[in-house]
Amino acid sequence: MRRRPAAHRAERRRLARRLKRSRAVELNPLDAVDLAHLNRVSAMRELASSLAHELNQPLAAILSNAQAALRLLAHIPPDIAEARAALEDIVADDRRAGKVIQRLRAALPRVAVSMAAQDVNELAREVVRLASGAALHAGATVRAELAPGLPRVRGDGLRLRQAILHLLLNALDAVSRCPPDDRLVVVRTRAADRGRVELCVADSGEGVPPEDLERIFEPFFTTKTRGLGVGLSISRSIVEAHGGWLWAECSPGEGATLRCALPVWDEGARRAG
Repeated sequence: MRRRPAAHRAERRRLARRLKRSRAVELNPLDAVDLAHLNRVSAMRELASSLAHELNQPLAAILSNAQAALRLLAHIPPDIAEARAALEDIVADDRRAGKVIQRLRAALPRVAVSMAAQDVNELAREVVRLASGAALHAGATVRAELAPGLPRVRGDGLRLRQAILHLLLNALDAVSRCPPDDRLVVVRTRAADRGRVELCVADSGEGVPPEDLERIFEPFFTTKTRGLGVGLSISRSIVEAHGGWLWAECSPGEGATLRCALPVWDEGARRAG
């Protein structure tokens, strides 16, 4: 049998070692979070590009006809007939834009929601574990202060984990701009009134201006230099779909606290239903 050159054998050994090392590296929580973020960004970019292309023409026509109608009404005497025609074109273009939105909604797949009794403390622990890599990257400490013996809540575990993860990642981003020794995020749970369980995520960041406490939940509103501004909006949508509330509180110089109240699972009502 023909022997391979020593250089070739050495190269094969080096490749084998590299392959072994690559197989030994597991995807850590930070990689998972980054990958999910990149997927969301890519999907959002494609969606925004398609939406902008579809809506640009009717929106441009609406603006052009509105300006024409104003000029026609400013005539002395006003050209009512032409102004009416311009307004009718605006109505038609508005309907065209509405149909674009309807087609987009129809094309988006519906995700099945499975309601069951959920342990909020366990959901919080899972999310803290998932975000441990992101916390390490931010140089932050995440502390869980979970009240024992809480009743279970009614919800879809996957959706609720998604909502809590957005809250935690938002807090980690807020503290990443603090001095290293001051980067603290606390996840707390407690029993609340009116048959609800409350989960809150508090950070030691700069806080949120009072006028922005509601705006931070608006889609695409962000105070970050990088970010889409959709995470908190998604969290609020999920919480409200579960019959709960999500709101923000902030004291000057004390960071921000995001509070989520979820209804308790009523086993008797479930069986009756």
